[in-house]
Amino acid sequence: MKKMEQLYEGKAKKVYATDDPNLVIVDYKDDATAFNGLKKGTIQDKGIINNRVTNHLMKMLETKGIPTHFVEEISDRETIVKKVTIVPIEVIVRNIAAGSLSKRLGIPEGTKLAKTVLEYSYKDDALGDPMINDYHVFAMELATPEELSLIADYSFKINDLLTDYLKDLNIELIDFKLEYGKTADGTIVLADEISPDTCRFWDTVTHEKLDKDRFRRDMGNVEDAYQEIMKRLLGE
Repeated sequence: MKKMEQLYEGKAKKVYATDDPNLVIVDYKDDATAFNGLKKGTIQDKGIINNRVTNHLMKMLETKGIPTHFVEEISDRETIVKKVTIVPIEVIVRNIAAGSLSKRLGIPEGTKLAKTVLEYSYKDDALGDPMINDYHVFAMELATPEELSLIADYSFKINDLLTDYLKDLNIELIDFKLEYGKTADGTIVLADEISPDTCRFWDTVTHEKLDKDRFRRDMGNVEDAYQEIMKRLLGE
């Protein structure tokens, strides 16, 4: 497969066209951002870790009936994925209070929620990815009721699958962000990434944070935390 012109560059990834109109190559970067780009830095080998962790988890989810954009990992940093039109909705799944939820609602961080919370944000960096609900989604025609229902169903199922899978690795899934895309035939698939950038991972025993919060909060040992996640998932 031939790598062609760059189509897009985001905060964490570059996307390239290929000689197949239905496939693109994603190239993961070491750049790190937080607070909608207000804080910037670099995490050594982040691109390698996020690429490999994402692909590992995407392949696991595929075996459990979750359709994803994953096709093939072609290098430490690069993966071939299906070309999709991203649904402009970020889905946040929360099991334990942390981050903005604790700040907004005054729930102490680490509190187990009585019920898993599903939140939606409008994917727009210029607006700060504002929180929206299903009424906003339909009013703005971001997705149809059928599409949003499917996205919600997938998200809850992904939460159950990831929670069970990670539990065996002594990783607690606090919360995480998902994005979905539509393929050329209109099929909704899981897209973007599942990594320490997009998930809050805590050690089950020590509650040590093993994710991007170490960068956000200047906690140190950021690279070690990312490496630990890859080690536990991939045995490396």
